Formats: sequence, structure tokens, C-alpha cells
Amino acid sequence: MYAFKYHRAKSVAGASGAVAKNPDAKLLAGGQSLVAAMKLRLAHPEELVDLGAIKELAGIKVTANTVTIGAMTRHAEVAASAEVKKAIPALASLVESIGDRQVRNMGTLGGSIANNDPAADYPAGLVGLAATVNTNKRKIGADDFFTGMYETVLEPGEVITSVAFPVPKRAAYMKFKNPASRFAIVGVFVADTGSGVRVAVTGAAPVVFRVAEMEKALAAKFAPESVASIKVSADGLNSDLHAKADYRAHLITVMARRAVESALHTR
Repeated sequence: MYAFKYHRAKSVAGASGAVAKNPDAKLLAGGQSLVAAMKLRLAHPEELVDLGAIKELAGIKVTANTVTIGAMTRHAEVAASAEVKKAIPALASLVESIGDRQVRNMGTLGGSIANNDPAADYPAGLVGLAATVNTNKRKIGADDFFTGMYETVLEPGEVITSVAFPVPKRAAYMKFKNPASRFAIVGVFVADTGSGVRVAVTGAAPVVFRVAEMEKALAAKFAPESVASIKVSADGLNSDLHAKADYRAHLITVMARRAVESALHTR
């Protein structure tokens, strides 16, 4: 690991200022991606700005229509939250499927979506639920937040403070996971919002995406058979030692059908 300076920020403004004035500084949340990359010398920031001491960045607030989760809230807290399980059980289930117990006890919502690993689970939840990412500067719709592999619209000095998830009528997340890492080879989040249906896919491509044809079919009839015969093109999908593009395309349909089945039995 390379040598670096370490700064424990006491406020969002302090953290924002530190990374804004030093282009080689990085925000440190749970560290489950950044620290591993540093150990492998794939990343070498000059300075780490630790968000762990900023209490207002952690916590869960649930209202009748929205679940708001602080950026520094650990995965384990979300997965275990009785309020989240009641309001959006699909979201609690998604978070419970992230990594292993050690990762869930350290990893955070903000760190996950800021890193935007193409096989991460949280992006599917954000896009599937039409969530809003709140930062110290603005509000960003999930559809606009993720722009490419490990890329987001976050600007220098911008700090994620929380994410607001609208409570859906019913929803579910299903994934075909890598047995070693538990990352999604393909993960599909289906949500019936009451005013429309959203189908978000992670793991299959360089960035999370929606499947319009499935959304239209499910809006007409929310049933597994509505998506069972829909074929997704393999063009542009990931192809690696874990799964070829055409297999990932097939898995999207399989996981979508299973997600709809699950959503019909939860909400």
C-alpha cells in the first residue's frame, strides 16, 4: 500500500472542502472497495478523508411514503431494520444479499453507490425504486446518478448525505450471484410503484439499466408470464470468465420472472 495522509472529517462541510482543494484526495466511507484497491496498488490517493465521525450521515428515517437512509449507514443496519423490512422488504432483502457478514458490517450505502461497481446490488435498488440521492449540493434522481462503470455524476467536493427511497406498492430483488464474492452476475429489481412499473438490472452491463419492454408488459399485467418470453439483447452486456453476454441476457429474463413471483407474495 502506498503512503498517504489521513484526515478524519468532523463535518460534511469539512469533508467537502478537503477533497475539493486536493484532487488526489478520496472520501473514505466503509472502505470495502477503496482500501482493497489500495492494498493491491490499484488506487493511490494522496489523502483519505474519513467520514466515519460525522454522525448526521448515519441513520434510517421512515415515513408513510419514504425510507431515507443516511450515506454512512452500514449494510447490516439496513438489513436488520424492522422499519425497512416493513416499509420496503425488497430493499432489506437486497441489502442482506450484499457480500458476507464482514462486508455488511463495514460497507455503507454512500460508499457503495459512489463507487458504482457494475456488479453491486444497491444501484439496482436505487434505479428500481426511483430513489433520490441527496448530496451537500443537490438532489439527483437515480436514473441520472449512475453514468458508467465506476462513474457517477458526483462532482469534486460533492458528498452524498442520504438516499430517499419511495415506498412501492410491491417490489422484489432477485440475483444470480457469484458464489465466491456474492456480487451479482445478474441482479434484477422489479417494483410496482402504483403509478408504473420499473425493472432495473445490475451485473449484466457496465452500468445499471432499465428494461423498457418488461416495464410495459408488467404495467399491463403484473405477472411472471408477462416477462417470461421477453428476450434481452446480448449487445453491450458483460462477457467474462463468470458468464458470457448471451448467458447474462438469458439470466435477466429468468431473474425478472422470479422477482415478479416474489413481489406478488410480498409487496
